[in-house]
Amino acid sequence: MAQNWAFWAFLSACFAALTAIFGKIGVAGVNSDLATLIRTVVILAVIAAIVFALGQWQPLSSIGAKTWLFLVLSGLATGASWLAYYRALKLGEASQVAPVDKLSVVMVAIFGVVFLGETLSAIHWLAIGMIAAGAVMLAVF
Repeated sequence: MAQNWAFWAFLSACFAALTAIFGKIGVAGVNSDLATLIRTVVILAVIAAIVFALGQWQPLSSIGAKTWLFLVLSGLATGASWLAYYRALKLGEASQVAPVDKLSVVMVAIFGVVFLGETLSAIHWLAIGMIAAGAVMLAVF
């Protein structure tokens, strides 16, 4: 099961759900940007401990320029996403914010086709449309 992408994706979804609930409670008593900073420090400490404990560290000089570029861009996008997410949680209901945030699923499908050359069947596009419609319905109604 540890080598199964679906297992890890489902686990990610479970933790993302907990992120919304814990974040909504945690952001109530603090500025949303400070909440994001605290969350980020915790993540940094935990991931660093995991990398060192499992012996996964490698010399930074062994990482190629393209990898650095896209990891830095990914980090910037993650930071921007987290700042926006916590601001949204501060201002709105978790049950509304999370579905709109999950429109990222729709965007990943579109970006995957446009930028990565991935292909989706008609049934996949239908499912993407249903995800989009569901997210909008949860947020608006």
